[in-house]
Amino acid sequence: MSVIQSRPLRLVVAGGLVAGTLDIVYACVFWALKRQVPVQRILQSVAAGLLGDASFAGGRATAALGLLLHLLIALSMSLVYYLVARRWSLLRQRPLLCGAGYGLLLYVIMNYVVVPLSAARPGSKDPLWIALSIAVHALLIGIPIALFARHAGCVDFGDARSSPE
Repeated sequence: MSVIQSRPLRLVVAGGLVAGTLDIVYACVFWALKRQVPVQRILQSVAAGLLGDASFAGGRATAALGLLLHLLIALSMSLVYYLVARRWSLLRQRPLLCGAGYGLLLYVIMNYVVVPLSAARPGSKDPLWIALSIAVHALLIGIPIALFARHAGCVDFGDARSSPE
């Protein structure tokens, strides 16, 4: 069986894609409603982490790059949770609690380590954006990643079939 056909890998990828999609949809809807920012600009702001302000002059190409980068980051977040959960059974046994905590950890890492080290400008200081982003990281990023990782772990670990909480 090839790696692509393995059920755990498909579930880990699905978890990353679900989390990444929920996150980018949240960002696009928030900024469209708050300031009428177009989706292309939101995606270019992700690419700005790699390209800096030049990303905003790149049109659809840098928007596509931003979406690709965003989904790759979400996939890596999902893979990291799965790999750690293979060794630490609590992450499989309590996906709601641990997933929410993981989402909060991801918020801190992204906003206080990754973005400051990137070529992007600092993120918005809008209090509503910050509060909702923290909630989104816990509920729409961390928990879906944990739930998909838990199901991926069921292939290898019988104890992961216990109730979510």
